Amino acid sequence: MRHEKGARLLELARMLASTAEGLTLDEMAERLGVSRRTAERMRDAVWEVFPQLEAVEEGVSRRFRIPAGLDGLFQAPTAEELAALAASAELMDRQGAAARAAALRSLEQKVLSATRASARRRLAPDLEALLQAETIAVTAGPRPFEEETILAAVREGLKSLSTLRFRYEGGSNPGRVREVTPYGILFGRSNYLVAEEVGAGTGPRNWRLDRIFDVEVTGSPGAPPADFSLQAYADESFGIYQDDTHDVVLRILPHGREDAVRWRFHARQKVEDQPDGSTIVRFRASGMRELAWHLFTWGDKVEIVEPQALKDMMRAELEVALKTHVRN
Repeated sequence: MRHEKGARLLELARMLASTAEGLTLDEMAERLGVSRRTAERMRDAVWEVFPQLEAVEEGVSRRFRIPAGLDGLFQAPTAEELAALAASAELMDRQGAAARAAALRSLEQKVLSATRASARRRLAPDLEALLQAETIAVTAGPRPFEEETILAAVREGLKSLSTLRFRYEGGSNPGRVREVTPYGILFGRSNYLVAEEVGAGTGPRNWRLDRIFDVEVTGSPGAPPADFSLQAYADESFGIYQDDTHDVVLRILPHGREDAVRWRFHARQKVEDQPDGSTIVRFRASGMRELAWHLFTWGDKVEIVEPQALKDMMRAELEVALKTHVRN
């Protein structure tokens, strides 16, 4: 028990050392999953061990941080943490995300180089055992395009709040040069730049990174609206496509319920168990075509209740598939 309490205090110390802005007591309580009073006691205990902890006044609240970081003695990684880092890099490599895989491997080298030699020697046998015993099964699907030079230019535009200019080999007018205000990047089955074309007034749209060429950072001011949230934008869509938004209602039939309760159809879904053993799943999203494609994989376990647009999309996709296979 004492060991567990010590580990929790060290966890809090690492949190306080890893933030430049500091954490409030409420934020500490939320991250640690404890009450505010418990977080307060833990903060006091950390303050005794790390007197460099400082309080920063911010309006009516106080934030706490350890500005100089922690000594390497307290920062040695575990074999499980290093194995997870290596596995994440390997997964990205297999999915075609070479640039991000290289960034993770660089981070791994920095962590190991900052770890004392004695700690590295202790870690080596367990780390080797985990790396040999764990692997990643990569599912079939497209390999996302991730050209390092394109990503670097897009990220530079995002960091410098500058517009981007590039030739776009997609859309209704391929080859046209566009100037856009970058909002963010969506990584997934395909990778997209979320951006608004300068002067178009259409709001953000998705631009496939594999169709962007000759990109340059213009230096002209270009920042997303202050109230724009990339996460909220992504949550509006099932998958990556953005079109009209609908209230979706799916009925999971009783023989598919066991699988459905372990599945997340949407980040903001609501699940309701029914007396007949079925389950109703509700969420609001765009991207009906991609949702229809996904529902193919559920076979007879899922019934579309709403919207009619999704039913029509599913019927049309089924008819196309049927024609193709009947003809052959």
